[in-house]
This record gives sequence, structure tokens and C-alpha cells, in this order.
Amino acid sequence: MKVLANDGISKSGAETLKNAGFEVIIKKVAQDQLKDFLNKNGISVLLVRSATEVRKDIIDNCIHLKVIGRGGVGMDNIDVEYARSKGIAVINTPSASSSSVAELVFAHLFGGVRKLHDANRNMPLEGDSRFKELKKSYAGGTELRGKTLGIVGFGRIGKEVAKIALGIGMKVIASDQNVGEAEITLEFYNHQTIKIPIKTEPVDMLIKDSDFITLHVPAQDKPVIGAREIEKMKDGVGIINAARGGVLDEEALLDAIESGKVAFAALDTFENEPSPAIKLLMNESISLSPHIGAATNEAQERIGVELAEQIISILKKEKKEN
Repeated sequence: MKVLANDGISKSGAETLKNAGFEVIIKKVAQDQLKDFLNKNGISVLLVRSATEVRKDIIDNCIHLKVIGRGGVGMDNIDVEYARSKGIAVINTPSASSSSVAELVFAHLFGGVRKLHDANRNMPLEGDSRFKELKKSYAGGTELRGKTLGIVGFGRIGKEVAKIALGIGMKVIASDQNVGEAEITLEFYNHQTIKIPIKTEPVDMLIKDSDFITLHVPAQDKPVIGAREIEKMKDGVGIINAARGGVLDEEALLDAIESGKVAFAALDTFENEPSPAIKLLMNESISLSPHIGAATNEAQERIGVELAEQIISILKKEKKEN
């Protein structure tokens, strides 16, 4: 059977598939040519990340397709239920990149409270001529220790974020489907563990109590955080979106930064990818990255192997049943 890794796959993932007898094609096929390529080459498994869309036209017309794999969590670029209704298995890797995304959240947080994202822009340009002025400009940073982090969406990634937050001395509250408590497990040296309950409450309550708010929800039909929600937040709040573009109203965010309601924001995902609004890109109060939450070497290795193992299991089971 042939596998097309249209958005790439880790070396270990590819080797796992090859050792199981699959032919792995690692090639970027343009979206408008994908359907023809899949049919002409008899592709049984299509692996994608966020760059490739798998819609009804591909699902209906690619007769060899048995499995669609998404390297990562969100599957909004795939018509999942429609594919499954046609007998095509759709898989993803919900846990493989959780730690990577969580660490990026804190890279932005640590940088944001000390204005490093802006200092890194200006020091190369003016560090030799305006050192004292820049020093004064970037003074007055904020510590994260002792502050409250509100986590909107308390799935795998949200829980990894909570672990880091607790480790640096932050207070954590979360918003989840259930109001009450959710439990996380911290792991230490020599297999020691401790379970910690995290308070969960509705978003409307969480946003009032948080010094910083980070979003970890799937793609939505409308923003989870908009002008109404921002108005209820503390003055000087920090907001991070490393989830999906559209869960945070970017226009409302810019207005809140201009008014001083929001002290800083960090964005890894955008409403208009791959062409984010220039007003966002130029704003000195926003720390920016180009949707790289899962883009660590370790995460890509885990994603590749996890996809490979799921594919092998699915197709072996199908073979037995037939």
C-alpha cells in the first residue's frame, strides 16, 4: 500500500511504515493537483498537517483512499464525519504535540512580560546608539510567579500548560465542559508523582479572575474571546492564542491594546493564515510566531510514529476482517 505524506512525516514515522511494508511518498502536491495524484498513484493513506485540505471532492473521487491522517490535534481542514461516513478512517495525534504547544505558550509569556519580543526588534537597530533609552523603555517588567493564569480549554494541551504554570509558582484556574475540579498529574524524578486538583469554572468567571489568559480550544464558529469578554477582564491582562485562528477576535484585541485594557498579547495562530493582518504584525505589544506550536523535533518524531502505528493497526484489522 502507498502512503502520501503531503505535509511531511518524521524519519522514524516513515521508517515504521516502511518496515511494515508500506511505500512512503514524501512529496508536496499542490491542493489543486492532489485528487489526480492520489488516483494516478493509487494512494491508500493520505497524511496531512494544517496546510492541506481534505474535502468532499477528494473523499468522493479518490477510490483507493482508506485512511486520512492528521499530524496534530485540530482536524478542521478535513471533512471528518463525511469521510467516516464513506468508510474512510480519519485519525490524528492529539497528545503528541501537547508539551510543545505548552512550552511555546510560556516562551511567549516569559518574553511578553519582559517585552523581549520588542526588545529583540530594536536592540539590533538602536542598541549601540540608544542603549540607555532602550534600557529605560524596557524596564518595569512583570513576574509570572504569584500571578493567576486562566486556561480556556482544559484538554491535553491545557493540562500541560497548567503543569508548567504550577512549576513556576503561578495560580491556575481553568474552563472546561464540567464546572468543579479537574485533576492533573505532576511527574518528578525517580517515577514520583503527585495529583493536583485544578478549579474549573465558566469562561465568564475565569476571565474576571485571571492576570493572563491562554486559549486551548478547537476551531469555533465565533470567537470565544471578543470585545464583551475582554471588557470583563482585569486591566493590564495578557492574552495568548496558540489554539486556532478565529477563537480570539483580533479586531477587539487591537482595540483593547490601544486602550490599555490589554497589556500584551501573543499569537501563534491567526484568522487569516497564511496572511495575518498587517495591523497585528506591526503592533509592538504583540508577540508573534507563525503557527509553530507543534513544530519541535521531539513532537514531530512522536507525531510520525503515532500516525504510523495507528495506520498499521487500522489496515491490519481491515485485512483480517476481509
